[in-house]
Amino acid sequence: MTVPDIRTLWFRGKSAPTARVRLLCFPHAGGAAGAFHDWAALAPPEIEVVAVQYPGRQDRFHEPCASTMEELADTITTALRWELTDDRPLALFGHSMGSSVAYEVARRLEEDPSHTLTRLIVSGRHRPRLPEEQAPRPVPTDPEVLDYVRLLDPEGADLYEHPELQPLIMPALRADFGLLARYRPTHLHQLGVPVTVCGGDRDPVCTIEDLKSWSDVTPKGLDLRVFEGGHFYLRQRQEELLAFIAAQPA
Repeated sequence: MTVPDIRTLWFRGKSAPTARVRLLCFPHAGGAAGAFHDWAALAPPEIEVVAVQYPGRQDRFHEPCASTMEELADTITTALRWELTDDRPLALFGHSMGSSVAYEVARRLEEDPSHTLTRLIVSGRHRPRLPEEQAPRPVPTDPEVLDYVRLLDPEGADLYEHPELQPLIMPALRADFGLLARYRPTHLHQLGVPVTVCGGDRDPVCTIEDLKSWSDVTPKGLDLRVFEGGHFYLRQRQEELLAFIAAQPA
């Protein structure tokens, strides 16, 4: 029997009728749901993998990108209520910018009885910084964004240099970096669920101490796992990462 795809405005995945939990995945800055395309095949049957498709990229290219973290998190939380209507428990996984988005959605889900949140899993990013810790930054210029991308992803940076692809890639990347530059929550919300943190041992922008900083958002305990690799370690460590995620207590 063919398993139907999950394809709504905001979510992409493949149905797993026997899954005990839905793993909702949030892409990095400039990224799209396709970053998690292979995860459904690699995940064990008890996990249904669904990725978030932000506006302004791929098949949502002509929609405006979110301008603030609050707007993005609010609309995703609303979409969960209307587009994924079953009561299957949710675990959230975010990488890089997606970690911050996942944290903000987790905050909102704890006040939403329509879904049960079991765990937040963040990757390759420090916890949100408060205004007194770091003031909002100027929105970076395109050359500054591209320099940062080269630092994070030296193997994949050539894609951003291609003159025919730049008009398709840069609007979302520019918008996401602007969103992050403005994002400074006024306080840290304590989540009522455990937090798992993952990262690469050679990440040039996210240190082990940055990963440990997520302990400030949960009294439920912090599980930390460091994988071999750089900022995008998860591309080479997909199977290892998914096995680790699957082993986390529900």
